[in-house]
Amino acid sequence: MSEEIYPIAIEDKMKDAYLNYSLSVIIGRALPDVRDGLKPVHRRILYAARELGLLHNKAHKKSARLVGEVLGKFHPHGDSAVYDALVRMAQDFNQRYQLIDGHGNFGSIDGDSAAAMRYTETKLTEVAESLLENIDEETVKFRDNFDGTLQEPEVLPAKIPNLLVNGSSGIAVGMSTSIPPHNLAEVIDAVLHLLEYPNARLETIIKNHLPGPDFPTGASIVGNEGIKSAYESGKGKIILRAKSKIEKEGRHKNIIITEIPYQLNKSKLIEEIANLVNKSKLTSVSDLRDESDKDGIRILIQLKSGADPELTLNRLYKYTSMQSSFRINLLALDNKKPKVMGLIEILEHFIDFRKEVIKNHTKYNLNKSETRFHILEGLKTAINKLDLVIQIIRNSKEKSEAKAKLVKKLNISEEQAQSILQMQLQRLVGMEIEKLEAEKLELAAKIKEYKKILREEEVLKAYLKAELKEMKAKFADKRRSNIIKDDKKAEINKQDLIKKKEAVVSLSYRGIIKRNEEYSNLRAAKNDYLISTVKGSSLDQLLFFSDHGEVYNLQVHELEEHHGLSTGDNLSKYIQLPIEENIISLNILSKKKENHFYVFLTESGQIKRTAAKEYQTNYSHIRAIKLDNDKLINVEKAKEKDQIIVVSQNGYAIRFKGESFSSTGRNTMGSKAIKLAKNDKATAFSIYDRNKYLVSVTERGRANKIKLSQFRLQKRNGKGQRIFSNQNYKLAGAAFCKDNEKILIAAKNGEMYIVEVDKIPETSPGGNMYQITQNISFEKIARVKKILIADD
Repeated sequence: MSEEIYPIAIEDKMKDAYLNYSLSVIIGRALPDVRDGLKPVHRRILYAARELGLLHNKAHKKSARLVGEVLGKFHPHGDSAVYDALVRMAQDFNQRYQLIDGHGNFGSIDGDSAAAMRYTETKLTEVAESLLENIDEETVKFRDNFDGTLQEPEVLPAKIPNLLVNGSSGIAVGMSTSIPPHNLAEVIDAVLHLLEYPNARLETIIKNHLPGPDFPTGASIVGNEGIKSAYESGKGKIILRAKSKIEKEGRHKNIIITEIPYQLNKSKLIEEIANLVNKSKLTSVSDLRDESDKDGIRILIQLKSGADPELTLNRLYKYTSMQSSFRINLLALDNKKPKVMGLIEILEHFIDFRKEVIKNHTKYNLNKSETRFHILEGLKTAINKLDLVIQIIRNSKEKSEAKAKLVKKLNISEEQAQSILQMQLQRLVGMEIEKLEAEKLELAAKIKEYKKILREEEVLKAYLKAELKEMKAKFADKRRSNIIKDDKKAEINKQDLIKKKEAVVSLSYRGIIKRNEEYSNLRAAKNDYLISTVKGSSLDQLLFFSDHGEVYNLQVHELEEHHGLSTGDNLSKYIQLPIEENIISLNILSKKKENHFYVFLTESGQIKRTAAKEYQTNYSHIRAIKLDNDKLINVEKAKEKDQIIVVSQNGYAIRFKGESFSSTGRNTMGSKAIKLAKNDKATAFSIYDRNKYLVSVTERGRANKIKLSQFRLQKRNGKGQRIFSNQNYKLAGAAFCKDNEKILIAAKNGEMYIVEVDKIPETSPGGNMYQITQNISFEKIARVKKILIADD
């Protein structure tokens, strides 16, 4: 033969070779069959174990013997791959229903490896035997093994829906499967329901029969949206959470972890918790011990005195594998093709497969029974003509001659003639003849039953139902994984990591911020004064509005608590402000639904109102108001129908309804609050309170106070009323106070002066201003602020 060389592009050859490899991995190694839920290696292990006689009621034999049987006859791969697969089928923390009964060290949930195969022993479990039942009775197809010397099953008969019951996981080329285990009784109930109602809705099956996966290690499944998604489309994600309980031990409380998520290494979980404690991310833990034994998992987390167990658990769920996700991908081989299937489709495939197996088994039994019945017919004929039979046998020289004569004389088949020749003389006894007749009647009934199964669909379904109920009665057990149906509980928010407690936050004139639980602990340092306090909880959000129109965000729980004589921390520890920017207002915003607004006023007299919820953000700072060469002077919380009072530097005050201007978004400029002269600007505003005074202080230290009720209600964007009569005065600032309060007057040269409000003369709008700082030589007053006292 002459040699011929055909040129082939390397990319085409690579493409073909990789495709062949991919198909080999997908079909021959990595993915389970939708019918029996097994990969080839697992199927071969179970079949080889049966062939070796390693049944559940027999003695164990060395694992190495079984591995050798599998390698030599069916699975020409590495021995470690076979043994690893065998070990996994024997582990109660990996398999919901173990298929291998292992004797010896088969590894642990701590990640310990199994002992070598020469040390361990193995045999089939009763559940595994239900997968192999009737396999020699033509129930499934067989094929040649790798070298063509033996036959192996393409699929096991599988009397239980093993794909869902034990689940499967594997990575093929370009695809992977991740099928969680389920409770056998629930899966069978779902199959029975689908047999009864072929058009059953998925929601009904989930609600009444199969609520979700059931893991061998127990734990909790949080939320059911992921379950519904996976069962509907074949893909989804569920959240698994460790089960725990709280135990009291003297003054301490202990968290006891009793069940952990599926496929989680217990030792690594303990290591994760220890690392959190060492890094001070879990400060409430004083001791950590693994007290697990043969009775189950028990991880003890001892808490410090006064620690909140629920808060600690939330931190553990957030930062450790005590809460983890499990991705579901219901991918399996359907007629040797990989396919992602929903729950109902998988159940339907199992039903169709079992019907086929039952039909094959019935045909096998029918043929066997009919053959036996045919033989009995021949025996009966022989007994009825016994003398003739004896004569033929006596007069025949050879067995073949006797057989031929029997066929001809008795008008029977060769098989019947052969059975007559093999008949023992004892069968001629009267009692034996009666047994023969009884067996014939019994066979006739069975043949009738078999034909009915093959002919009538309802009879076939009834047979399958009875079979499934038998499996349920034999292997059913209680669900291990409970399902928390509330999907919101799967989300561990910041609130879940923070202990809720009362919080009072104060800010001083010199920028010192302090958090504690009571007003009685408020105090400022020497030569400093509190100018703002807010009250809420550790779950709330602090908003710092700056004169540049920015709002800085800080969670209350992020502030360090200070008690007793401590004055707090500098605000710069928490917020980095540009040098030219100043905080003008401190507010607290609850995480709950807020129905109030923030009212803003700028130097140019622009006022705007924005819903508080617009400022609920996780950003460190955002734009609070749109400023165009303007400056923000104050921000206050208000209700929709509150009245506003605005003060200008030239000594005008206007009071108007808050309803007179509409609410707008964050990045807006607002509306005109007061009509200002060219050389004037707004200097203060407040929410109207008829019990308060407007305390006005000029740049040279003159002041008066006017009851707010003295200012008449006007339309917005008016000129307003005069505060004082002398038009040459300029206000350094204004404060809105009650008579028992104090104000802080600060000069540009750093000097400060405290004035009691009840010492300032009261006038009407347009009244005189009185000198209140005769004893202090101010260069020029820079700021006027109300001082907050402890009982404010």
